[in-house]
Amino acid sequence: MMIRHTAISDQELRILIRRAEITFAGNKKLMIYGTLHCKSGKRMKRENRVFFANEEEAKANGFRPCGNCKKSLYQQWIYSVKGN
Repeated sequence: MMIRHTAISDQELRILIRRAEITFAGNKKLMIYGTLHCKSGKRMKRENRVFFANEEEAKANGFRPCGNCKKSLYQQWIYSVKGN
């Protein structure tokens, strides 16, 4: 289940992260997901930020891997999109 940052309090978010119920974040405007510690992800606006339990959930919602923190998966994604 995708959780919008604007729909959850900071306290609830910290609890879900500590319980490992949230392990990835994404930018709903750009459709990119990455780790919670990614420098690129930390710069995004709160209204664009969403959270996922795992990578499969992010991919199922149409998000692609981040080119910064998920570089190898991003390169695989680029390769599959270009069809080389």
